[in-house]
This record gives sequence, C-alpha cells and structure tokens, in this order.
Amino acid sequence: MKAKNETVITELILVGFTTDPKINAVLFILFFLIYIVTFTGNSLIIILIIINAQLHKPMYFFLCVLSVLDLCCSTTALPKLLANLVSSEPVISGLSCALQIYIVLLVEGSEYQLLAVMAYDRYVAICRPLHYPILMRWGTCYKLVALVFFISFSLCTVPSLLSPIIICSNHLNHFMCEMLAVLKLSCESISSSELQIFSISFIILLLPLVLILLSYARIIVSILKIRSAGRSKAFSTCTSHLAVVALSFGSAMLMYFGPSSMYSTDQGKYSSIFYIIVSPMLNPLIYSLSNREVKDTLKKVLTKLNT
Repeated sequence: MKAKNETVITELILVGFTTDPKINAVLFILFFLIYIVTFTGNSLIIILIIINAQLHKPMYFFLCVLSVLDLCCSTTALPKLLANLVSSEPVISGLSCALQIYIVLLVEGSEYQLLAVMAYDRYVAICRPLHYPILMRWGTCYKLVALVFFISFSLCTVPSLLSPIIICSNHLNHFMCEMLAVLKLSCESISSSELQIFSISFIILLLPLVLILLSYARIIVSILKIRSAGRSKAFSTCTSHLAVVALSFGSAMLMYFGPSSMYSTDQGKYSSIFYIIVSPMLNPLIYSLSNREVKDTLKKVLTKLNT
C-alpha cells in the first residue's frame, strides 16, 4: 500500500469502536466469549461429523465445509480485534491487512455459494428422494464444493489481487480491514471499483439467493403435499438452513448493496459484525439445536466421556 506522494504506508490505524478503555474492556469480554463459542461450536460440528459414520451424508458434508469456512472467517478477524481492544495503539500491518481482505473475500464468497448448494441438496432430498443417491453422489458433492471455491476465488479474490488499492490515509474507520472501508482510503476515483464490486456482488449474492428461494419454493410445495404427520419433520429439516440464509445474505446485502456513503461510517462497521462475527457463531448453534442426528451424536460422545 502506497500513498499518492509515494510514501510507503506499512501499517493502518484501526479506529475500532471507541477509545474509552472501560467500554473496550467490556467489548473484549464480549468478543472473546463470541470467539470461544464460535471456535468450540464449529470445531464440535466438524469432529462429530467426522467420527460418526451415520453423519457421512452429503448434507453433513456440506455442513462440515460450512463450519470450516466459519472458523476461517472468525479466526481471520477476531484475534486481531481482541488484541487491538487491549492495545494503546490499535494498528495492523499492510501485509496482515491484505491477508484479511483476501481471506474474508474468499471465505464469504464461498459461503454464499455453498448455501445455494445446500439448498439444492435439500431440494433433491425432499422433492426427488428416489433420485437422491444418484444426483448427490460423493463425486458430485466434491465437484460442487470445488466449484464453489473456484467461483469465489475467480470472482472475489482475483479481481482484488489484480487491482491493488493505492491509499492516501492510514486511519481506517473499522475494526478490521474490510474491502469497502479500505476502498474509501483510495487516492484515486473509486467509481470503477464500486461498479466492479456491485457487479461481482450481483453474481455472488443475488444469483445464489434466487436459486435458494426457488429451491425452497419447490420444497414448500412438496411439503404441503405430504401427510400432516410428516410435515413437521420436513419443515424442521429446512428451518435451520433458512435461518442461516436470512442472517448471512441479509447482512451482506445491506453492506454491499447499500449507499457507498456508509462505507466510511459506523453503519458499515456495525453491518460487518453480523456476517463476520455473529453469523459464524450462530451457524453451528442453529444447526445443532434443530438437528436430531447431531444432538444424538453429541449425547453419545458425552455419555462415553462420562463413563
């Protein structure tokens, strides 16, 4: 990162939330607890799915990948945030800043595509159950995940690598290096960059959301045809996914499709909290609390540990 007068900017000052040490102490405790819950919950989901052969199904495979993505996203942002909350100089190096941007872009882009794949998986399982073993073979699942990462890397990471940002200020009004916030520090016009981000966001956010809504529209129609005794189970299978979709897409769309003026304001900073920090924490809680097979596996593991 360089300034316009060619002075090399080696680090950025993160404005964060406040300079009040008492409030920062409270925020440290809050975000530390969130990180513990996030790390424990997602790690537990991954371990339970790996050790239980009954969970070796496409739905849980995708859930495992989602937990890995959530761990990466949370670990990219929260440890540095915690360190800055107790530091008198909340700064981040240029290299660490770039890594945060690229990792978050890759992980978040992958997660939105993965949620669309998970919706398709539920559509096939509920609407075409007889064809499920054929349409969702393990080879197909691996290819879908590989495609998810390829699309995210090509559309989210590569453009940012090819268009480095030349910045004129090292004061970033954010708790981390988020692409839109860093973009506001640019020395040059950002209109072309904003158009590029909007176009990519349309593909990464809106298209998967449309696919998800279409999948669940078909699912709802199919569920309504099921006898009343089987409806509740079918609905419960999809409720957790819809909750994750609403949280993830809602906060991201508010950020990337909102007015550009919010990039450098507190509104953009607080919107980032939901899809960078809150969503990775809630994902495993939502899935584990609403999924009978996951809860049964956890009970068996806890029983063995206590004996």
